[in-house]
Amino acid sequence: MKICVIGGGGAIGGYLAVMLARAGNDVTVVARGATLAAIKERGLALIMDDQPEPLVAQVKAVEKIRDAETPDVVILAVKAHQVEPVIEDLAAIMGPETILIPMQNGIPWWYFQKLGGDYQDHSVETVDAGGVAKNAINPNNIIGCVVYPATFTQAPGVIRHVEGNRFPLGELDGNQTERIQKVSEMMSAAGFKSPILEDIRSEIWLKLWGNMTFNPISSLTHGTLEGICQYPLTKELARNMMAEAQTIAEKLGVTFRVDIERRIAGAEKVGKHKTSMLQDLEAGRSLEIDALLGSVIELGQITKIPTPCLNTVFALTKYLDENVQASKGSLALPSVSGY
Repeated sequence: MKICVIGGGGAIGGYLAVMLARAGNDVTVVARGATLAAIKERGLALIMDDQPEPLVAQVKAVEKIRDAETPDVVILAVKAHQVEPVIEDLAAIMGPETILIPMQNGIPWWYFQKLGGDYQDHSVETVDAGGVAKNAINPNNIIGCVVYPATFTQAPGVIRHVEGNRFPLGELDGNQTERIQKVSEMMSAAGFKSPILEDIRSEIWLKLWGNMTFNPISSLTHGTLEGICQYPLTKELARNMMAEAQTIAEKLGVTFRVDIERRIAGAEKVGKHKTSMLQDLEAGRSLEIDALLGSVIELGQITKIPTPCLNTVFALTKYLDENVQASKGSLALPSVSGY
């Protein structure tokens, strides 16, 4: 297939681009600056623990989305707050049959499209102010996806895989279509696990359940997943936040296949791991707090469900992020030795 990966030099986009290209697909990545230069010079490299040498893919690399030819599949591998600035260019390269796979964390802009019921076509303003993405992209072109792997950018054009290879897929209306079968087979041939789900939104909530709690708590406390889950007060806070979110999700027809205690236990088993939001804080990058938590609070307002714990954590994390961004700095606890 002809595939365009927007954000192809980033952690998840780069991982996908390398594996899909090595599986025989025609892959174009959109990247900038030092990353674009590195990919053009040396290719896109992926380091994996089970491989003795980096996996290198010679992919096409362009700086502007509009320089990419109309693809069969577009993988949108940028963060939620980076979608709006590229949406017009994205729409420009999509043909009538082009499949778009958005890979943002949190509640996606398309959440209420093709859903049916009382909330059909409602905009999620927190992640799509003014409905820009919703109005620019035909929902018939979209296939939903949940991203589970952990990766990070080690150097320009070099991606490090940490763990995981699951990318569950789902049509927005839950149908089993020929095109989603082809995409699932494409992903499988590249080494990914991409089962087709009838209810992609429930899977989104299952991942979000952890991200919307542990990520902001870790940013506020500098705690690891294990530490947050073992410290009684933060564990109770996480439990209360999850309970508020569950009430909202179930009002929207979502079914959780695990309970809160099992979800917390799963996070604890990850160990002394810093969440992606804490890593962003320490690097001075903007936090995904709107997509991960602000959007859930908005859905609480839509469904008229109170969210006192979510509101409090959101306010604190949002203010922390604005202070760090205003100072153009970062925030990390120094290591102390000798004690």
